[in-house]
Amino acid sequence: MDLLALWQRLPVTSHLFGWLVAGIVAVIAFHLTRTWWRLRHIPGPFLASFTNLYRMSWVPTTRAHLILQDVHRKYGEVVRIGPNMVSFSNPEAIPTSDFYVTLRPYTRSGGALHAVFNTTEEPILKQIKTLIAPLFNITNTTTFKPLVDEVLQCIRDRLEERFTATQQIVDMGQWLQFFAFDVMGTMTFSKRYGFLDEGKDDNGMLGTIVDFMRTSAPMTQSPFLDRILRKNILADIFWQAVRPTPSLAILSFVAQAIREKKEKLEKGDSPASSHTDFLTRYINLQKENPDTIPAWAPTAWTFSNVIAGSDSVGTVMRTLVFNLLVYPHTLQKLRDELEAANLSRPFPRYSEVRDLPYLDACVQEAARIHPPFALPFERVVPKGGITVLGHYLPEGTVVGGSPDVVNRDQNTFGEDAEFWRPERWLEGDSSHKRKLEGSILTFGAGRRVCLGRHVGILEIKKLIPFLVLTYDMRVVDKEKFEVENSWFFFQRGFYAQIQKRPEVQQASLD
Repeated sequence: MDLLALWQRLPVTSHLFGWLVAGIVAVIAFHLTRTWWRLRHIPGPFLASFTNLYRMSWVPTTRAHLILQDVHRKYGEVVRIGPNMVSFSNPEAIPTSDFYVTLRPYTRSGGALHAVFNTTEEPILKQIKTLIAPLFNITNTTTFKPLVDEVLQCIRDRLEERFTATQQIVDMGQWLQFFAFDVMGTMTFSKRYGFLDEGKDDNGMLGTIVDFMRTSAPMTQSPFLDRILRKNILADIFWQAVRPTPSLAILSFVAQAIREKKEKLEKGDSPASSHTDFLTRYINLQKENPDTIPAWAPTAWTFSNVIAGSDSVGTVMRTLVFNLLVYPHTLQKLRDELEAANLSRPFPRYSEVRDLPYLDACVQEAARIHPPFALPFERVVPKGGITVLGHYLPEGTVVGGSPDVVNRDQNTFGEDAEFWRPERWLEGDSSHKRKLEGSILTFGAGRRVCLGRHVGILEIKKLIPFLVLTYDMRVVDKEKFEVENSWFFFQRGFYAQIQKRPEVQQASLD
């Protein structure tokens, strides 16, 4: 019996089902073909042409940055890593994509919360960024120097009580993180979080941030799945029943801090001064501009301070100190520069260290070699399309550059770009340094450049000279140092022994 005769003998329902299946297959085939065809000229893994699940699968390994490096080595500077996603190892700054939507905390009443670092809509970005941008400029940032000194005194006291006197091994990475968070807590709320005082993450905030990023990181690679699985009322009800969303704990902390601050302001308990904290300024800005600044803006700004304002600085600090200890000749070179500068002791003034060339080179190299954010910064190709590095990208294509990949471009940073070498920032003339500075993606680029970068540099350049001039430090079992890429670069296993330098010890006795 031939196939036609067999088909004719089947009941009508079977015919309809067969046509339905054939139709579905045809639609899927058409969709896959169209998806592949649009960017067929861009090299990359075959599976990535059809689904974002390919790059999404990298994230749970916590090694997505290394996988992407390998992909670029194999396919070149321009690589297709998703149906509509192209990765560059030398990206250009263009408008943002839905990547940042996945990093917004979700509330059932208000939906996803916009913040400066996760907002894609240009009108909203302008609305919530323009008025606070002056708070983060160099001039205003330097008014926080006394607050940094206050936290410096705290970390000095804790290190000497717990470690220099006892010679116990210190989890140096953790204590540097504590310092970064307590500085931002002081700047934002006029009080430390208490990490340095307690010597631990007593309220679980650091753990909550790690959980938030681990949850969000896979979704950054597929915003469509994020909307289905997380950013809707039904998903929110389900996840709250199964496992509370980490971002809600952070939002609750922020909401409570705002309530307490507003109560103090209404009572007149917070006198105006040159050291008015960020939260007070946020609240006053919204109060003075109710027609242009939404009521949720202080929450968004404060959320950014808590999430992005501390972890990123802590990452650069750990990277800098760890590499100084692993490469002791660079530590000695930095110490020589600091001693020759005749700095104030024990805490050098920012004006004394701000422009020291080798210190600046060390900060730049730490930010380059280990950026705090390690998944691609994504942008959307504007109307009309663009041609980049000889490849035409049609309108609507999502492009991105991972800071970890871009910052290791050997054509820009040299064949030793994988390694710590601060001297690269001091080679050549001033135009060479400007080229290097413009080539790293650590703090973003263009309109999306990190607002708090000057705050971070202030913290780092105040802390590092104090540590280098005051203590002899020795890394313990450097092989234990490891990183986890969950969009934020989490580091752990940086242990050290520290003791006061003999001349510092003698000076204190005198």
